[in-house]
Amino acid sequence: MDDVTQPQSLDQSGQERLRSFIQRIERLEADKAEVMADMKEVYAEAKSMGFDTKIMRQVVRLRKMDQQDRSEQEAVLDLYLHAVGET
Repeated sequence: MDDVTQPQSLDQSGQERLRSFIQRIERLEADKAEVMADMKEVYAEAKSMGFDTKIMRQVVRLRKMDQQDRSEQEAVLDLYLHAVGET
């Protein structure tokens, strides 16, 4: 654990700051749930039109990656596949 000393009690100002942090986190959690529901709908729509959503998720993940990281990952994947006789 960090070396931060935990307070034994909070004054009015500390209570208000804590309440504010908690409320902000709760709002973000609600927003996150809405976004996840929207994404689920998009994937369901794509699937209903014949797209492979597992591959779509992989494409999204790859597009988020830095090009160098992606190239390194692909090189290691190729190495491993070759090592187990898959290429």
